[in-house]
Amino acid sequence: MTLAQSSSRPGQPKRHTSRESPKELVIVTGISGAGKASALKAFEDLGFHCVDNLPLELLPDFARLVSQSAEVERAAIVVDVREGPTLDRLPEILKDVKKLLHTRVVFLDAQDAVLVRRYSETRRPHPLGLTETVSRSIVEERQLLDPIRNVADALIDTSNFNVHELRAHIQSRFGHRDGTTQLLVSCLSFGFKNGVPLDADMVFDVRFLPNPHFVPEFRKKTGLDPKVAAYVRGFPQTEEFLGKVTALMLYLLPHYVKEGKSYLTVAFGCTGGQHRSVMMAEEVGKRLKKAGYQVKALHRDIVR
Repeated sequence: MTLAQSSSRPGQPKRHTSRESPKELVIVTGISGAGKASALKAFEDLGFHCVDNLPLELLPDFARLVSQSAEVERAAIVVDVREGPTLDRLPEILKDVKKLLHTRVVFLDAQDAVLVRRYSETRRPHPLGLTETVSRSIVEERQLLDPIRNVADALIDTSNFNVHELRAHIQSRFGHRDGTTQLLVSCLSFGFKNGVPLDADMVFDVRFLPNPHFVPEFRKKTGLDPKVAAYVRGFPQTEEFLGKVTALMLYLLPHYVKEGKSYLTVAFGCTGGQHRSVMMAEEVGKRLKKAGYQVKALHRDIVR
């Protein structure tokens, strides 16, 4: 078990000690290789008292200690498949823990192909052992973690995040306690044939637009190409849709900010995630950025 109390190290941010802010516990869990270690490091940098791989039976005692501590205001722990057979007790234990602390469960996931690539790059064995392939171990792990995923308060798909982007995501989502927030909007393009993004807050289907895939000169290009973008934008339904979606977002975003939401993923899907959805994500992102919002355009399937 690794214990890291960030306030004990020079240069770390001070903990929030506002009496108006309730004590807080974040349980980080999810698929191995999805970035739990990096996420925990980000929480540590935010001033959370962090524990990796806390035995599940100690969770109620840990929550009680945090609730009674004069020093610890915010804590984050990792609970994952390393826990073993008792892992399925987490949903039951959570009921007692939530009586003591404001508790959120954050589940990190990523596409199977991304997870396999990460294991290949790091050459680390999967925690379920060496007797199975990584792909088979991922399937088994998903089955074991499914009850926990169902009780998660937040699902974060890290497929398109590098370490720095994941850290920024965590800091944006969990870094504000005083009522202020800097809403970060991610405009994400994807292909329906590859599945709907796990962490999408809103999904817009743009398959009703004419498909550049059937135009020979555009087939091998993407929606980032000016000519492809101009082709998609050239249809009257495109401009009408852009106007309505932008108006809807500009209506909703202030309300999300008021409710304290710090991160919003707006997904645009077409068939393959190469042309129409890419153009839409880019254009809506530009319009929201012009309106003063912090926006990031992501393209999940553009490299497939």
